[in-house]
Amino acid sequence: MPSTLAQEKDKFTPPENLTTKYAPEEVHRYMLDCMTAVGTPKPQAQALADVLLAADTRGHFSHGLNRLEMYVNDVRQGVCAGDAVPTITKESVSTALVNGHNGLGPVVGNFCVDLAVKKAKETGIGWVCARGSNHYGIAGWYAMRATKEGMLGMSFTNTSPLVAPTRAKKAALGTNPLALSAPGKNGDDFVLDMATCVVAVGKIEVERRKEKPIPEGWAIDKEGLPTTNAAEGMSGALMPLGGPELHSGYKGYGLGMLVEIFCGIMSGGQYGPNVRRWMQTDREADLGQCFVAIDPTFFAPGFEDRMSDLMGHCRDMEPADESKPVLAAGDPERTHTDKVKSERGITYHINQIKDSWKLAKVLGVKPME
Repeated sequence: MPSTLAQEKDKFTPPENLTTKYAPEEVHRYMLDCMTAVGTPKPQAQALADVLLAADTRGHFSHGLNRLEMYVNDVRQGVCAGDAVPTITKESVSTALVNGHNGLGPVVGNFCVDLAVKKAKETGIGWVCARGSNHYGIAGWYAMRATKEGMLGMSFTNTSPLVAPTRAKKAALGTNPLALSAPGKNGDDFVLDMATCVVAVGKIEVERRKEKPIPEGWAIDKEGLPTTNAAEGMSGALMPLGGPELHSGYKGYGLGMLVEIFCGIMSGGQYGPNVRRWMQTDREADLGQCFVAIDPTFFAPGFEDRMSDLMGHCRDMEPADESKPVLAAGDPERTHTDKVKSERGITYHINQIKDSWKLAKVLGVKPME
């Protein structure tokens, strides 16, 4: 039986003098090198590196460098086709069904959202569903890609079953994120990017890596009881948005189903409990995804003005705690992006850097410098 990446990494001991801050261009170079080292063509590797780097730049460390090894492993073991190119199965003037041919999620996602934008420019709306895809990174990337073209963008994906329906002990749905990006004035866009569970699984992974407890209400253990132990949460199930039934967790459960309908059910891909388990590489993921682009000029004029006006009103409201101003969706990510620019680098946890150094040694690529 071939050794796993984890076993191979354990053969290497990282030096003690590793730094934790790296220029975004260097992080991107490293990600690109890792993916091409396992046979991914450069255009596909570039698409993946772009999304992962955006996640870290925006402060979503669970979905950036932290996630690279998963993609490397999938391509290396042949369970994801790193060289695949999506194709259109059927389409109308405003809709399309796409087959990702088991390609990298960002390759499929970029293809689909670009197709949705093209249709929206012609008809006002483009709605594209895909099957045969893989993990595509942060959902917001695709929504924002549509907004760069002046559109409202929406993005949805199903995932491995990690979330327990309200009242259940075991998982049946994915973290099933949804994203909406809406253009405001002068690039001040509304960008909602959220999982339909309390937190994405990556957040619990990050705490487990740091060996820290998780807040109560994030996950349940194997017995269906709330836990603050990150390892127990990973082996149990995540809770839907809202947490327990008392706090309206059934609404998060309903939103998770909404995403599943748009993704797995509409595309004909895998859905709910039929999606392969998290981190399993014994079969194709066949994830379902959905991408929507809406051209606001087909509706009432002045969309951007009204969008910015509403966000401005909320931001200007008197906060309950003066040290915590009222924000609009996308503001924390903007702040983190500005921080990366001013500091000229992304700062990672040292455990992440050590892990990345080991991965570089296994793959025979230059570690980040």
